[in-house]
Amino acid sequence: MAQATKITVEATANASVAKVWKAWNTPADIMQWNTPDPSWHSPSSENDLRIGGKFKNRMEAKDGSFGFDFEGIYDNVEEHREITYTMPDGRKATTVFAEGDGGTTIATTFDAESENDPQFQKQGWQAILDNFVKYVEAN
Repeated sequence: MAQATKITVEATANASVAKVWKAWNTPADIMQWNTPDPSWHSPSSENDLRIGGKFKNRMEAKDGSFGFDFEGIYDNVEEHREITYTMPDGRKATTVFAEGDGGTTIATTFDAESENDPQFQKQGWQAILDNFVKYVEAN
């Protein structure tokens, strides 16, 4: 099997790592920010944040034309520092949280899937991350 292309998206939120961590991992919050653009929404979210625990976030186009479950199983959870998970197709993703003077930097590195152009995937994940930053700074 070919080595998966790794993609990294990153953003800094003007908020403490504790606030960022809570918004990143709380289902009620996830349903508010987990969209790439306003034509999408996340009507449901489940999160069992522990090694071996599962998460599942439903993403749907608001017009009902398309939807999918984004899910995985946690491989590593270090509070306020790092989350690594494996998706059902075997791809992995790691998100690192780093608090600094300017707030908290969130960086996610994930294995690209083979169906869509890697640049398209990066734009989608970055859009969701940017939406997260806007959400956490506004709340």
